[in-house]
Amino acid sequence: MLLGTVLVLLLLGGTGPASAHAALSSTDPEDGTVLQRAPRHVTLTFSESVGLRDDSFRVLDPGGHRVHTEEAGRADGRSDTARVALPGGLDEGTYTVAWRVVSADSHPVSGAFTFSVGKPSQTAVPVDPGPTEDPLTAALHKIARYLSYLAAALLIGIAAFVALCRPPDPVALRRPLVAGWWTLLGATVALLVLRAPYEAGTGPSAALDAGALGDTLTTRPGILLLVRLALLAPVALFLVRAARVDRDRARTPLLLAAVGAVLAVGLALTWAAAEHASAGIQVPVAMTSAVLHLLATAVWLGGLVALLATLRSTPDAATVARFSRIAFASVTVLVVTGVYQSWRGLGSWQALTGSTYGRLLLVKLALVAVLLAAAAVSRRWTAALVTAETRVRERDRDRDSARERSPEPVPVSVSVSADGPPAPAPAPSEPDLPVSDPPAAGAALRRGLRRSVLVEAAVAAVVLVVTTVLTSTPPGRAADEAARAAPAGGVLPASVTTIPFEVGTSGRGTVQITLDPGRTGDNAVQAVVFGPDGSLAAVPELRLSFTLPDKDVGPIEAELVDRGGYWSANTLTLPLPGVWTMKTTVRVSEIDQVSETRRIRIER
Repeated sequence: MLLGTVLVLLLLGGTGPASAHAALSSTDPEDGTVLQRAPRHVTLTFSESVGLRDDSFRVLDPGGHRVHTEEAGRADGRSDTARVALPGGLDEGTYTVAWRVVSADSHPVSGAFTFSVGKPSQTAVPVDPGPTEDPLTAALHKIARYLSYLAAALLIGIAAFVALCRPPDPVALRRPLVAGWWTLLGATVALLVLRAPYEAGTGPSAALDAGALGDTLTTRPGILLLVRLALLAPVALFLVRAARVDRDRARTPLLLAAVGAVLAVGLALTWAAAEHASAGIQVPVAMTSAVLHLLATAVWLGGLVALLATLRSTPDAATVARFSRIAFASVTVLVVTGVYQSWRGLGSWQALTGSTYGRLLLVKLALVAVLLAAAAVSRRWTAALVTAETRVRERDRDRDSARERSPEPVPVSVSVSADGPPAPAPAPSEPDLPVSDPPAAGAALRRGLRRSVLVEAAVAAVVLVVTTVLTSTPPGRAADEAARAAPAGGVLPASVTTIPFEVGTSGRGTVQITLDPGRTGDNAVQAVVFGPDGSLAAVPELRLSFTLPDKDVGPIEAELVDRGGYWSANTLTLPLPGVWTMKTTVRVSEIDQVSETRRIRIER
């Protein structure tokens, strides 16, 4: 029931485009720029290292036809760049560059931009970034990712529970262990075959392409999935061997426990090396923290499932007490690593509420608080159960001791008296032994503990869902870096901002404004007006002004000049950083004009 609910949540919440960690920092040529000569290369720079695909670049000419380009490569050998060479002799007009790469945390990211050679095209070509994400492929991929996390938690956590908590009869835990192993195997195979269509943004049927699967096996995500599959074979052997040790307690499990720990760390590394920890700052420390965080989560969540099974079959207060101590240690590790990962991912307090990653993190923290409250209740039930069983054992021990101290029955002696019949000697009386607590009291405590642990497991499963979503969301630090490169309000450095306006009864036109470089100091301005049909439109007048209300600066007018197809101003000086108000006024006839405003952030 719980797993079904989780899958429904993933399906309902997973149909939108996936967010990726990598953010586009700059393009060369810059978006919307007009060049006198055709460039030799197109270069993209990202906030982190990216993986290239065969179709990482698609360049369309002014007529919408694809331009033949060479294979994508790097700029100066830097892994955070993507570059493609352009053929010589490009015609005059506007070119569209659609790109798609894979970020270091294994998620694809795509986009498009334009540049013009000579002057913009008379007819605008729609910007097509290519496929973004197939909803069915994305949903299946999200489900497989969650199941892999859940299965790893069961596998590692239950194995740790058996080794560390030493339940009296671990037979009841073999079925969830086997289920976790098979689920992890199936989820990993699904992730491997879905990798190619997930990166390409195509339907699940593309998973049948042997060539695409072969290409996947040469990429870092594909190699890590193969490593995970390879580790499952020794994990299966370890589980079989551990089951034999459970039947023969005379053998020392120390070496076997060490082997199990190595296998658990190896599995955890296949996740850490494919997600946020593998990119950004302090990668070695982040990888270590991610491994510890995942292992602590597995020991806690998988241990909760094992504890539920133990309470249902062979409850033992000593086992429960051991898990309580291990769970407390796991929570300590989770808090320490979680604080570090939050600091590393957010980068600033503002990102806690100003980014999707930060808001998801707040949701996770609230759920963890509920989880800790449930755990505290479980610890109280555990203490009560241990105390009750200790008292029962002490009473039983006292009773047995009293019985051992009581003397053997003395044969009845007969005394002969001349005055009457013989009288038997008095026999020693039995001690007044205490009676142990009735079994119903212990059963009630176990029922209460089972209910609180069930609540813990349910909340932990939801936390795991949020964690899965967090791994596919760009951290606040990356979003902040992208914001510096792309000022708020939608204006990228040398990028086109589209402002719609009404053209009387004729429909809606647009003005595309480029501000280069979009920072304090001197800027170049270019503006192109498009009519309702998407073609270039001639207008009698176009005015542009900038105001900084916080500093009472402006309006600063951009002296736009009609260049015969577009308007431009060679120099516009914006002296201060801040959120500026950009006002665009378009005169559509001799007597009619329309004005629109946009807020843009100007950095130093």
